[in-house]
Amino acid sequence: MSGAETDFVLDSPDEATMLIELDTLLAGLGDGVLVTWNGSGFDLPFIARRAQLLDVPLGLSIWHDPTLSGRRNQLPHQRERVRGRWHELGHIDGYLVYRSDVGRVLPVSCGLKPLARLVGLPLIEVDRSAIHLLSESERRAYVASDAMLARILVERRADARRWIDQPPTVNGS
Repeated sequence: MSGAETDFVLDSPDEATMLIELDTLLAGLGDGVLVTWNGSGFDLPFIARRAQLLDVPLGLSIWHDPTLSGRRNQLPHQRERVRGRWHELGHIDGYLVYRSDVGRVLPVSCGLKPLARLVGLPLIEVDRSAIHLLSESERRAYVASDAMLARILVERRADARRWIDQPPTVNGS
C-alpha cells in the first residue's frame, strides 16, 4: 500500500487473514481511489478469485467492460480484463492509462518498471525468480516500492480522474 504519507506492506500469517485485513483497511479509507498497475488484467480478478476460493467476503466488485474486450487477461480462468471498485474506492489501472497514449505513440513498454525507469523514478529491481530468497526487509522494500511507483505515475497524470472505473449502468441510467 502506498499513500501520500506512508508506504507499508501487509504481511499476514495466511492468505485468508491477509484478504480480511486488506478489505478492512480499504473499507476504512472511505471515498478515494485505488491505483493498481495491471490491476484490471491481474490483481483485481486474482484477488476476487482467491477470496471466492477461500470463502472470504470482500467489498470488491469487478465487472467486465466490453471496451476492454480483446485485451487478454493474464489469468487462465478469466479471459477479459475487468474494471472494479473496492468499498467506496474507485479504481484506476495505471497500465491502461499509460498504454492508451504513451504506449501508442512511443516505442516504450508501459510496464511499471520500464516506465518508472524512463521518467527517472527511483526503483528497486530484483530477480523475480528469486524473490523467495530476499530477506524480509528486502522483500518489504521491493513490494512497497512497486506500490509507490504506481501511485506516483498515476498522480503525475493531469487526466487521471477520468480513468476511474465506472460501474455499468442499467438501462442507460
